[in-house]
Amino acid sequence: MAYLGEDIKKLGFGLMRLPKKDGAIDIDQVRQMVDMFLSRGFTYFDTAWAYPGSEDAIRQALVERHPRDTFQLATKNAAWINCATRDDAIAQFETSLKQTGAGYFDFYLLHNLGETRTAFFENFDLWNFVLQKKKEGLVRHLGFSFHASAEELEDILTRHPEAEFVQLQINYADWESPAIQSRRCYEVARAHGKPVIIMEPVKGGLLANPPAPVAEVLRSADASASPASWAIRFAASLEGVITVLSGMSTMQQMEENSAYMEHFKPLSAAELNTVHSARSVLESLPMIPCTSCDYCAKVCPQGIGISGTFTAMNILTLYHDMQAAKNQENWLVNMHGRKPASECAQCGECEEVCPQHIAIRERLAEAAEALNTGK
Repeated sequence: MAYLGEDIKKLGFGLMRLPKKDGAIDIDQVRQMVDMFLSRGFTYFDTAWAYPGSEDAIRQALVERHPRDTFQLATKNAAWINCATRDDAIAQFETSLKQTGAGYFDFYLLHNLGETRTAFFENFDLWNFVLQKKKEGLVRHLGFSFHASAEELEDILTRHPEAEFVQLQINYADWESPAIQSRRCYEVARAHGKPVIIMEPVKGGLLANPPAPVAEVLRSADASASPASWAIRFAASLEGVITVLSGMSTMQQMEENSAYMEHFKPLSAAELNTVHSARSVLESLPMIPCTSCDYCAKVCPQGIGISGTFTAMNILTLYHDMQAAKNQENWLVNMHGRKPASECAQCGECEEVCPQHIAIRERLAEAAEALNTGK
């Protein structure tokens, strides 16, 4: 089945985590990374208005140095960030045009739909705004990125068939995750006939250094393949994928990722079984058995971000990465208007409704101590 962007090679350059030098984006290194990326036949670059310095950097490293018809550039509109009026949201588009100097955008995304964020794009009528920009030739393809439930994705795609593609968080670790719902969201997108751009294929870098038992499964199958290559190839092997974004921040990452993706081949049946085995091992490791049903949240008088806290703790347990755990806590708890584990009043109402019979009060106390470490 043909799909949008089928001629785009399966590795995209995510510009969210660009290399830095003396506290600023290292433009010289970005230029080198851009040149290597293009020299190996890759053409898709992903930035956003909300990525500090990224649009300006890609203007200098890419747009001003290479013909416009040799690459695709994507950027995003985050109407939920500091936008009180429609004019504020529309201004992001003009700012992005100026900062990138691109003239037009091949892919323009409404950034991070889901939950309360979706309403900003509806209230500011940004869908029709971007459709008008398509008519003017300033946008080639309209889509959106998404971090929420499969049910919400179904609702958005039903109401907005004009969306040409969806950008989703998909990786083998989150494939069956009740919080991320990678598989379920992917299946909703495909049921609507929408091609998919994949973000977080290496789960923010965590799958580049997975827990030892998981790494051993991968190493036993192919000692020459890096854990990151397994993760990216899993994502790129899915049907209807435009490209898989990798937020590369070093020349070494660019060299490695572009090398094994330059002549990409989908995972064989045996290789896919290896990834399934790796995920099974990952899921068997000791974690808080929270399914993110959020029954607890409905009865918590303090408004504690219980499921988000447990997701953060599971990341800390599995990957021993405090910064990644804190980032997850900030996103799922603080950014969603919930209170931290340290504010738990130990009332126990949550435990009475938890289908998994988790000792929530005890686990929250552990989280409060663990996630405060290193602050």
